[in-house]
Amino acid sequence: MKSVVIHGATGDSLVMIGESINNVAEYLSGRKAVIVTDVNVYRYYHDMFPSDKVIQIGTGEAVKTLDTVRDIIEKLIEMETDRSEFIIGIGGGIVCDVAGFTASIYERGLRFGFVSTTLLSQVDASVGGKNGVNFEGYKNMVGVFNQPEFVICDPDLLKTLPEKEILNGCAEIVKHAAIADEGLFCYLEENYRGILELDKDVIEKAVHDSIVIKSRIVNRDEREMGERRKLNFGHTIGHALEKVTGITHGEAVSIGMTASALISEKMGLLKKKDRSRIEGLLRNLGLPTSIQADRGKIIDALGKDKKRENQNIHFVILKEIGEAIIKDIDIREVPSLIPDYTE
Repeated sequence: MKSVVIHGATGDSLVMIGESINNVAEYLSGRKAVIVTDVNVYRYYHDMFPSDKVIQIGTGEAVKTLDTVRDIIEKLIEMETDRSEFIIGIGGGIVCDVAGFTASIYERGLRFGFVSTTLLSQVDASVGGKNGVNFEGYKNMVGVFNQPEFVICDPDLLKTLPEKEILNGCAEIVKHAAIADEGLFCYLEENYRGILELDKDVIEKAVHDSIVIKSRIVNRDEREMGERRKLNFGHTIGHALEKVTGITHGEAVSIGMTASALISEKMGLLKKKDRSRIEGLLRNLGLPTSIQADRGKIIDALGKDKKRENQNIHFVILKEIGEAIIKDIDIREVPSLIPDYTE
């Protein structure tokens, strides 16, 4: 097992890569726990849960709402949950976001931790202290910064995932490598088959190195006032595509990274061969690099992105593989950013 510590304003978060769900009770220090999970995770793993107090939610982005938070709070009240108890989110990114947000606001805040069951949540959603829900179709519009006490990333839990969920995580791993670690990028180019085959050694290295990259950035900029914005590489266009087309998060981010790499090249920063390497790695992993979509709707969604400040959007550009910068782009320039293949 490897571990990484994230230092946040609300406390430290211990992220454990290779730890087992069977050991989660060891991190509760004898406290009672309430489990928040989804129906699929419950079906596969409920016999491993450290508590019989369980709240189940549905699956998919449609449940990541304030209505779901309200339902969970009602159940916590029915269970007479008090501030001495601990909330554990066991699931993917949606479960972790919803559980962390609910724990942060119930009775002004309960302690909480996560057992991350998807590759996407292990490398991204459960790490870094962002907790929140969507609102009126806009991603993560309502939320808080609050660190979980622990995150368990158990590679054995990935074995029950459908392929599309593995690909969602792959996109975020490529993102981390592209913005901060050329060495990891080269490793992915050489070992992409190992990730797709869930080779334990390859998966643990990819997850660990991704978390190290994210933790270093979060430790310097927890509340996304500057450097943490680099973690949005591919996400500005990606979130717009996700909203407009309904494709998966990983597919949208992959196309967003492809577009951002092309923009970086057009700005005279990223070399053509590096842009081709990014596209090649994404394709080798089975991720898309283009899509047919309504250009006007994408531009409209970009204009409503939560990363917008006044007339500017914080856009992440690559100087080279492993080095990203943040550029403020006027919203009026947005139409020129959308590559032709999205028309």
